[in-house]
Amino acid sequence: MQAAFGLKKERAGTPFRIYGFLRKNIVFVISFLAAAVSAALVPPDKEYFEYFDFKTLNCLFCVLAVVSALRNIRFFKVLSRKIAALFRNTRLAVIGLVYITLVGSMLFANDMALIAFLPLSYFVLTETGKQKYTAFTFIMQNFAANLGGMLTPLGNPQNLYLYSKYSIPTGEFMRIMLPYFLLSVALITLCCLFIKPEPLTIPEESEKLPAARTAVYLILFALAIAAVFNAVSYYVGFVIITAALLFLDKKALREVDYPLMLTFVCFFIFSGNMARIEGVRNFFGALLEKSTLISTVLSCQVISNVPTAILFSQFSDNYRELLIGVNVGGAGTLVASLASLITYQEYVKSKTGKAGRYMLLFTLYNIGFLFALVGFALWLQ
Repeated sequence: MQAAFGLKKERAGTPFRIYGFLRKNIVFVISFLAAAVSAALVPPDKEYFEYFDFKTLNCLFCVLAVVSALRNIRFFKVLSRKIAALFRNTRLAVIGLVYITLVGSMLFANDMALIAFLPLSYFVLTETGKQKYTAFTFIMQNFAANLGGMLTPLGNPQNLYLYSKYSIPTGEFMRIMLPYFLLSVALITLCCLFIKPEPLTIPEESEKLPAARTAVYLILFALAIAAVFNAVSYYVGFVIITAALLFLDKKALREVDYPLMLTFVCFFIFSGNMARIEGVRNFFGALLEKSTLISTVLSCQVISNVPTAILFSQFSDNYRELLIGVNVGGAGTLVASLASLITYQEYVKSKTGKAGRYMLLFTLYNIGFLFALVGFALWLQ
């Protein structure tokens, strides 16, 4: 009876697990459906292999794998606690948590930075009785990850793709995004200054990192970065990183965000097929010719910034406005960026407040940031 009950329970749980996966990876589901529909219009052939940017997929895998390994040794938690412990009031603690997310997004990609640092913010605020600031802190961390990560090719998945797609020189990439990065940091900091400087005591916790593994993982991360910037072959980076993690931490390889990678694959197929349909090609060509920046920002609000980058890159060589648009366009609606969905899910999981209040604050701040950044972009043109 017990075995039968267990089997029944497992079967009953399967639909819920499937629903949970679909709900958690809604962008991947949409990308898969889009790819399937486009494949019906343009049947698979040998040209499909030309759709894929293998360097982007390779480098994304390497970065995600090494970051997972660092997370498994609690690297980010230890680092974050040490930084947070430096601050003795709520305002400075929130600024510290937001800034470490910003720096993390520049080095580890925005979604990884949020996965690593949002739980720490929740811990610090709840342990010190400051739960009322959780929604605000999460929203500012979301901005820090989305907008702070715009400065580097590693900061956002769409940056890595465009950097590789157009072979943008690193110096030029950073010069294009620097004004928007500085404005974003100024806006985030200004918002954080409105937090009251209430006394804050963070419980101490002695926790040491495994020195050898930490050193090896940081070397592997440096190798992944070198592959992004073409200092070493991305094939070499893939082989070394995969082999090392197979020996040191197989779990890190299992924890790679494969739905994110498959999202890229699906949108490569979708955008490649769309580019082969003359009517679609003419429509997007005319649309982007009028205003690449505005078209890109508006598209992000509906289909998110990663698929927008992949799709629009098939119809425009104006990588400057496309790069600005997919980064600035990460602000706005909840679906404008995958990172925003991650933040919302983490907040709901924390159960520190009502989701409706969070959405209201999120929408108000995002509309303000979006208008400020788009207005600034139009002014600079």
